Amino acid sequence: MQIVTPELGLIFWQLVIFGIVLLLLRAFAWKPILSSLKERESSIEGALRMADQAKLEMQQLKAGNEKLLADARMERDRILKEATDVSNQLIEQAKTKATEEGSRMILQAREAIQNEKNAALAEVKNTAAKLSIDIAERILRRELADQPAQQQLVDSYLQEVKLN
Repeated sequence: MQIVTPELGLIFWQLVIFGIVLLLLRAFAWKPILSSLKERESSIEGALRMADQAKLEMQQLKAGNEKLLADARMERDRILKEATDVSNQLIEQAKTKATEEGSRMILQAREAIQNEKNAALAEVKNTAAKLSIDIAERILRRELADQPAQQQLVDSYLQEVKLN
């Protein structure tokens, strides 16, 4: 194979056509291409600025959310502490009331038992007194059934009185 060397006229016309194409491209295509590149570059820069701004806003929102979350946790802890305090207070009040009620019921039961005991003792005394009177009456009737026994009883009482 043989290598072909171009002639000088061919090279000249190729350079002239290349220059014309270069001028046409520069006049009609270069400016729109450069303007579209600049427009693309500015839109990318705007998008990057907006992304940075959105990132800052997201950080601010995140910080605000964390603050709200911390406030909510503090409020929850405060409410739980209040509920625990109220619960403990109610339990203590219930214990105190139950203790007082128990003491009152024990006191009432003791009083009732004492009253029942006193009533039972009074009844026993009354029954014993009645029984004693009945026995004394029967003995006196039997003892005083005859006249000499009555006289002897009166004499013995008189002697007792004189001795005292």
